[in-house]
Amino acid sequence: MNAPVSSPVSSPALTKNQSLVFDVLTRSDQPMSAYTILDKLRDQGFRAPLQVYRALDKLTEFGMVHRLESLNAFVACAHRASDCCGAHGHGHGTVAFAICESCGHVFEFHDHEVDHRLEGWTKGKGFKAAKTTIEIRGLCDACAA
Repeated sequence: MNAPVSSPVSSPALTKNQSLVFDVLTRSDQPMSAYTILDKLRDQGFRAPLQVYRALDKLTEFGMVHRLESLNAFVACAHRASDCCGAHGHGHGTVAFAICESCGHVFEFHDHEVDHRLEGWTKGKGFKAAKTTIEIRGLCDACAA
């Protein structure tokens, strides 16, 4: 088992593997699959996908990483310091992404109005939401020009 490693302010103590995976994601300008992360970390001693998946599971649990369902890929959280809608465990309400289908850039954003409307709907229906993620696919400003 990996020993905890010091990590950024207000982040949980991370193992060596978690720190390495998080570092790769924060340096990337594109979403990354677990296998792409594995390829980037082979020189650091990573040999099996399970090492990456275990680290990703914990980083996701800590709210430091998000999984983009439609791409089966991961991105580092762009709003770690946000305290808005903190009732959802790690400072996020609805996690929303705009994904450019041309260049692959991902924009993470948060909209309180959307959060509140969805919360109102779920409460009104008696539905207990565990996670809400919105993915909007299209073209970014630069690619649409």
